[in-house]
Amino acid sequence: MNAVAGERPGTVSGGAVRRVLDAEVERARSARPDGRPRVVDVGGGSGSWAVPLAAAGCAVTVVDVSPNALAALERRAREAEVHALVTPVQGDADQLPEVVADLIDSGGADLVLGHGLLEVVDDPARAAASLAAVAAPGAAVSVLATSRHAAVLWHVLAGRLDEARAVLTDPDGRYGPDDTLRRRLDGPAVTALLEDTRRLRVELVQGDGLLEAWLPHAVRDGGHADMRGAAELEDLAAGVPALREVAARLHVLARAVAP
Repeated sequence: MNAVAGERPGTVSGGAVRRVLDAEVERARSARPDGRPRVVDVGGGSGSWAVPLAAAGCAVTVVDVSPNALAALERRAREAEVHALVTPVQGDADQLPEVVADLIDSGGADLVLGHGLLEVVDDPARAAASLAAVAAPGAAVSVLATSRHAAVLWHVLAGRLDEARAVLTDPDGRYGPDDTLRRRLDGPAVTALLEDTRRLRVELVQGDGLLEAWLPHAVRDGGHADMRGAAELEDLAAGVPALREVAARLHVLARAVAP
């Protein structure tokens, strides 16, 4: 049984990330006397990762600033019959150590998710420190971040060369004042944010969504066999350094060390 999902319908992304998180869930399950891993999902929204994790037997705390997203999470958890394992908490990354203080006091989380977080917060360094503060020693911190280099190529493909230039040269990887993201990152930047906390050591950097902008419609519409082949290619390419930087998202897994 796969522990997590999280990929968008109609894409081939998510498989490599899912397998990494599956392995972390199993590692934590074997270490817990009750066999129930504790997960904190920061900015988890309506539960695309949290609900499958709860279905896999994890106790998941979802911290999000949006009451509407948390309401959708509760509905989704009830529909999946895992609402007893999902705890919604309104708050942001800066407040994280306070809003999950009881969990930290009891040893911390076995797995911390910051998916789609670092590109939208006011202070990414502070957000990374909050993720680290919640993780128990030996726990995994999983980050998914929008890739700067992929955005450059997407704008080129759309014929928006001025925006491509802006994303490439702007310190935050933004294309202009109408950009909805505060920043886009590359692998070294995400690695530095996590390791600069002095509590996290990066173990894995891989791409997610490498093929999203490149698959022709003939493959997307070609049926299960074509999409299965595309998914297999996506998995092979996810860890190739020369390719991962042009994936839609970068997936970075770090390990918490003792303070």
